[in-house]
Amino acid sequence: MREYAGAETSALLHKLAEQVDHAARAADADSIHDLRVVIRRLSRCLKVFAQFYPGRSWKKLRRSLSELMDAAGAVRDLDIAIGLLAEAGFSRRAAVVVHLTDERRKQGRAFLKAVREWKGGRLKQHWRRKLELGAPGAVRRG
Repeated sequence: MREYAGAETSALLHKLAEQVDHAARAADADSIHDLRVVIRRLSRCLKVFAQFYPGRSWKKLRRSLSELMDAAGAVRDLDIAIGLLAEAGFSRRAAVVVHLTDERRKQGRAFLKAVREWKGGRLKQHWRRKLELGAPGAVRRG
């Protein structure tokens, strides 16, 4: 089970790093959604397999993931609201849409800052070491 937990965690860390890179480049609704999905999956993996990680390392990563999720969630919520208003027939020039679009830009900048901090932190290597997952490829799925 320990090997399986390590393999799943490693795979999700790899996906997280890919999505962080993608979101840092695009920061569009799809990349933010995909990043949120992988954060949820990795967070759940960390909780389910907590017994296989040293000390409280998994909790520290979940806390960091939560901060990134909050930044992504703020942007995602605005994207959804703007989309719903567009579907309801509101003009892009309607006051509420203009306000939400401005807020989306502001939250988008905060999100990009958070993503760039993750990207610059050598994400995979750092958390692989903290979670004691070994070298990439050392644990194989059977």
